[in-house]
Amino acid sequence: MDSSAQYLMLSRREDFRDILEERRTSSDLSHALKSFTRMSSRASPPCSVSTLNKTVLESQHLHYIMQEVSKDTGEPLEAIREEAAGILEEMSQNLQLGYIRFLGFILSKVFKRLFRKINVNEEGLQRLQQAMQESPVVLMPNHRSYVDFLVLSYLLFTYDLSIPVIAAGIPLMGMQLIGEILRRSGAFFIRRSIGTDKLYWAVLSEYVKTILRKDFAPVEFYVEGLRSRTLKSLPPKLGMMHMVLEPFFKGEVYDISLVPISISYDRVVEESLLAYEILGVPKPKETTMGLLKARKVMDEDYGNMHVCFGHPLSVRDLAKGKVNRKQYNLIPRDLPMKPSESIHAFANTTAHLVLRLQQDNMVLSPWSLMATILMQNLGGINLKLLTKQTVWLKWLVLDFGALVDWPVQVADSEVMSSGLSLHHSVVRCEGDQVLLAEQKPQRGAAPEEAVFRRAVAVLMCASYRNQALHVLASPAMLSVALSLAAASSRADIYNLYAFLREMFYNEFIFIPDRTGQDFEEACSLLQKCGTVQIINQNIMVTDKGLSVTSFLTAAVEPFIDAYQVIFRYICSRSVQEFTEKQFISGIRTFTLNLILTGEVKSYDVLSSETQKNALASLVRLNALTKKKREEQTYFSPNKAAIGRTADILAGKIAPQARTYSRL
Repeated sequence: MDSSAQYLMLSRREDFRDILEERRTSSDLSHALKSFTRMSSRASPPCSVSTLNKTVLESQHLHYIMQEVSKDTGEPLEAIREEAAGILEEMSQNLQLGYIRFLGFILSKVFKRLFRKINVNEEGLQRLQQAMQESPVVLMPNHRSYVDFLVLSYLLFTYDLSIPVIAAGIPLMGMQLIGEILRRSGAFFIRRSIGTDKLYWAVLSEYVKTILRKDFAPVEFYVEGLRSRTLKSLPPKLGMMHMVLEPFFKGEVYDISLVPISISYDRVVEESLLAYEILGVPKPKETTMGLLKARKVMDEDYGNMHVCFGHPLSVRDLAKGKVNRKQYNLIPRDLPMKPSESIHAFANTTAHLVLRLQQDNMVLSPWSLMATILMQNLGGINLKLLTKQTVWLKWLVLDFGALVDWPVQVADSEVMSSGLSLHHSVVRCEGDQVLLAEQKPQRGAAPEEAVFRRAVAVLMCASYRNQALHVLASPAMLSVALSLAAASSRADIYNLYAFLREMFYNEFIFIPDRTGQDFEEACSLLQKCGTVQIINQNIMVTDKGLSVTSFLTAAVEPFIDAYQVIFRYICSRSVQEFTEKQFISGIRTFTLNLILTGEVKSYDVLSSETQKNALASLVRLNALTKKKREEQTYFSPNKAAIGRTADILAGKIAPQARTYSRL
């Protein structure tokens, strides 16, 4: 069996412990000043920060790149060396235990105010401890909130495990006082746009690889690259992934352990910003003053947080039979080497596997299930009906293998009431009706203002629906395929499923080259709950299953509708090429007019994330050509191909037949 499949099959039923329970009954100062011993996988003593940085600057790899840059620019080598030292000084962390203790004391106070519970799976921490003793470790959490990296360092300190060094965006460095506290708590800062800056890439790459080679500390980074503003997993960014894998490929370490970490929130601290950001309102600049002004969040209740440490992935096991490391023996280790196709494919597949495992270990709250129902009833829904449908959905997602934090021995009505109360910023109750908490526009405001405020309310609710979509995505793709197929033939339905999987590849996380397996798993899930029956290579929806397939189809329908609007917009334009900025501005105006006339009901199409994902899908399907010219990216549409894609998505024509394989 493929090692990726083995990791996907590992049991996820683990017990969680609330770490705040002890913090509420004992001294936070005693906790901050407790004895702490760094866990290392090597017998040699840990090196200092200055020694680490000196090793980076004296590396043969960096020296080679500096010579190349000097030749390319004509600048003296000494000037390039000074520039490299400046980059490293700006970037590097300065991890100090005293600052970890200080942060631990402050975070104990903050977390007790913000959250009811912070639940962690202690079995996962035990596995992490074992992994730290055996090989360098890379921590790979999902990224939904600025709280993410704070809580991980807090947890590792609490359990006496090595504090990680954390890849952070450089805007955080600019926050007065806070930036320096973060640096001394293990953050190293990376510029947002590196582009083709060869020297910066070399310093960053050598810095990360040196940390792993010397086992200075666990490395923590977000494989998604950015904080998800939709609360849905983002496609992976592979730059850091290549960096952390290279020491293994070059034989500089025996193995590397990748640890997927799933952080689940009942309510996200930044929830009020999410919808505004994806509607095009610029994100507030990270400043210390902005942080102080935002302290009113301390008066809010954010429910529970779950942190699940997954099974460590051995890079050595994953690469077995997939990567030929002999190619690295053909040139000296210190020389740069462009990743081969097999290396790039391995990095991409491994990154998607990590994201999939993060999703598998996410803990769904009752509210995320309620939000999923509410998104199919945007006009409002009776509370009793909402309760009935949410409980029904709970059992469905449990059948699909989800982890749900549904309180035991508590009446369903109380669970619902608690969820509605916690999310008072998203929903409101009028009598027995549950409605979105939509801000009314001022008297005399333009109609567009009403649409914007409605979009904010809908997309805030959608973000919590998105927390549950990874559980529903593959069965939903199958349900849509069943509704579009002209016949019940397994082959026809597979072709449609494969098309939809390719179409929504950027919306939902699918591991590359697993279409057949994903299709089989989706069929199995719908069979398990009695939704479909498979007879003589035909897949048929049962009478009982009609309600399930209708619900699953409706769950992804906003994305289908959004993509159709985007296809229609691109085909309506007379221009031969356009930039992403031009596209986003144009599609918003186009959609706004359709919403005002009542022709379009979906607000997901107004999300910049959905818009960008649709562009990426058309590029994957060869319906858009992407070219870079003069530091600008241009898209050229093949309108005939886009029209065919729209017709397949509408069920008007069948997709191209694909070879079916379960392997």
